[in-house]
Amino acid sequence: MNNHLNFSMMKLIQALTPLLLINGALFANLEKDLQTQFILAEPGDTISIPEGHYQIQGTLSVEGKENLVIRGFGKDRSILSFLNQSEGAQGISITNSKNILLEGFTVQDSKGDAIKVQYTDGIIFRNIKAEWTGGPKETNGAYGLYPVQCENVLIEHSISIGASDAGIYVGQSNDIVVRYNEVYDNVAGIEIENSNNAEVYENYSHGNTGGILVFDLPDLIQKKGGNVHIFNNRIESNNLFNFAPKGNIVGKILPGTGIMILACSNVHIFGNTLTNNKSIGTGVVSYFMTEEALNDSLYNPYTADIHIYNNTFDRWPGFPDLGYDIGQLLAVKYGRNTPDIVYDGMQDPENPIGLCIQNNEDARFTDLDIEHNFEEWYSPFISNFSEEMSPHNCGKQHPMISTTK
Repeated sequence: MNNHLNFSMMKLIQALTPLLLINGALFANLEKDLQTQFILAEPGDTISIPEGHYQIQGTLSVEGKENLVIRGFGKDRSILSFLNQSEGAQGISITNSKNILLEGFTVQDSKGDAIKVQYTDGIIFRNIKAEWTGGPKETNGAYGLYPVQCENVLIEHSISIGASDAGIYVGQSNDIVVRYNEVYDNVAGIEIENSNNAEVYENYSHGNTGGILVFDLPDLIQKKGGNVHIFNNRIESNNLFNFAPKGNIVGKILPGTGIMILACSNVHIFGNTLTNNKSIGTGVVSYFMTEEALNDSLYNPYTADIHIYNNTFDRWPGFPDLGYDIGQLLAVKYGRNTPDIVYDGMQDPENPIGLCIQNNEDARFTDLDIEHNFEEWYSPFISNFSEEMSPHNCGKQHPMISTTK
């Protein structure tokens, strides 16, 4: 009986071997063909990613191209898998280019970032998926869709899943629209960092550690962001454990955070629905809350000119995440009913416009006033928080929003 099984298995292996060799050759040929097309592309070219699920071994690179379209047959039909990547870190890397359109394909399981675009003026991600298929793990790549040091960025109708930093991350860039996307199972769903003129709207951010982040961080080339509008987003149940690698700044994000504003100015948050984010609906904090050393003399660690209005907050009673000092502080002070809007009280002393809050449905507020309450801000027992929202009523805010890009 065993001999018969062994014989049958050998026959099956013999039958499958040619097919496996053919598939391997097809994968290798596609990778080589795509990279060759990227190298030889002329302005106005369209490069097609065929239907199928293809194994890619190394980073696919685009350098110094203009007016180029890279298009698949749909994000569930044209799939580039980097699961066994042996060369490079990114799945696709685009640098020093102009007017690039990426549309209709998926990048899976890259060793590092799924699609990184740098020094590019005019980049569109449309109907793109970036994902790590093994679930949330710190060994996943940091960023899914990742334009950095770019101009004129549009990310729409795309999905990002499983990034160990941010699913959609736009850093040190200007003139940005992020709309109609879905992000989940990331540490941060969407992050705008040290960037100017950003509109983030009609996105669905759920099941991340933090839903949407707007950060200004030190030691970067572009020092300051601003004119950021976060509106009409659905930000729901962002209660995932924080799986960022040790030392990563987003490793400090408290699980259960809907929106977090860190050391920014000129940010408008309005018309959003924030539901069942267990720890903080919206947090507005200075860089001091990170307790990290600050050596950049050109960096402003404070918040100012932050406007939160016309949002809807809804949360089931429950404790914030107790694995973090801020979670323990909020639990000690508020039990199962933590405030929806949490402010550390550290307004920029050079900017007269601080935190403005109006017309948020069912919103509760606290000002931690960390400068006066704590030698160490997370000591909760002798604090005197203010829950009075009236000092932050600055009148109606009507920013000029253009959604025609």
